[in-house]
Amino acid sequence: QVQLVESGGGLVQPGGSLRLSCAASESIFTISAIGWYRQAPGKQRDFVAAMTRGGSTFYADSVKGRFTISGDNAKNTVYLQMNSLKPDDTAVYYCNAPLRIRTSGYYSGDSWGQGTQVTIST
Repeated sequence: QVQLVESGGGLVQPGGSLRLSCAASESIFTISAIGWYRQAPGKQRDFVAAMTRGGSTFYADSVKGRFTISGDNAKNTVYLQMNSLKPDDTAVYYCNAPLRIRTSGYYSGDSWGQGTQVTIST
């Protein structure tokens, strides 16, 4: 089972940017799909973005046009670049693999990171 470690969270003002990193214990080439979920206080954990082994990307409607997922195979790391951040983006962000991407939706895999807190506030 792949091990995942997130980093890069923090406190940012509305409109600002952050880049989250997810370091995997194995080559991300070996993972069919890897991505991000987030969980705000008192809410369920929701899908944010995913990237397949082939480089296809998928986003939740709430982050399309603002967030970008990418990977660095040499570093076994997946990134989530977050721009134009809003207070509603405040949550703990989790890396997950291997996601299953179906026409019916996105389904999380067994491996989770420990999470990184993102807070958007003045």
